[in-house]
Amino acid sequence: MELFNKYQFLGCESSFKESEVVLFGAPYDGTSSFRPGSRFAASRIRIDSYGLETYSPYLDRDIDDYRVHDAGDLNLAFGNRDLVLKGIKEFTVDIVKNDKKPFMIGGEHLVTLPAVEGVLEKYNDLVVLHFDAHTDLREDYMGEKYSHATVIRNIWDIVGDGRIYQFGIRSGLKKEFEWAASGHTFLEKFGFSKLEAVINSIKDKPVYVTIDLDILDPSIFPGTGTPEPGGISFVDMMKIISLISSLNIVGADVVELSPDYDPTGVSTAVASKIIRELLLVL
Repeated sequence: MELFNKYQFLGCESSFKESEVVLFGAPYDGTSSFRPGSRFAASRIRIDSYGLETYSPYLDRDIDDYRVHDAGDLNLAFGNRDLVLKGIKEFTVDIVKNDKKPFMIGGEHLVTLPAVEGVLEKYNDLVVLHFDAHTDLREDYMGEKYSHATVIRNIWDIVGDGRIYQFGIRSGLKKEFEWAASGHTFLEKFGFSKLEAVINSIKDKPVYVTIDLDILDPSIFPGTGTPEPGGISFVDMMKIISLISSLNIVGADVVELSPDYDPTGVSTAVASKIIRELLLVL
């Protein structure tokens, strides 16, 4: 898969061969149902990362102490969703086959599906932690099975019951909440008070973490395609990342920044800092 990149995320200058984590962008927003633009997220985040330090006072860790490779953005065929999903999966498989951890920057949330499929090639007992404002559990969206509104349901199709844990959810169809409550996924509405108990139950199982940035309240993160009032704070997100740092995380993504909807640049700065923290957890 051809990649392109003008910039690298701060501190991610190791070669692919020597790296422990491989960062890459998936600039795709072909199924965005409200406001597109997340295809521009990865490139903007890399530029904004130079406003950060490599050191995190939250985790007391420094990116310079680790080996991370920024591979750039996948050169995706925007008009062909199937080729997009195939390309993301193949690149993820290549990363895990080389005993490295993939970290993907979206893009809309559908890009999580092929990344999870790729990680499952190595970790067939994978558990998925999903942080989001939306359930993403529809069987289809306007007749389309593969959409950012159906991504977690599609992941459930391949992992089954008891393997998906959802937090911060505050929007979705009634039947989506009812379907989750019937035992298909663990879903906590509005917050993450049960996250610590879930972490204790997961123990050392391999975990994939997907963070849809619209879990954050739009008063601090307006730059997203489907803003949903009533979200968590940035401080809450730092608590989440600190809590999950004890887990065996084997892959992760951060999705759904649409930078052009926040001309102040604050949303991109927030996304960059979250990515720094999650990189250090991996």
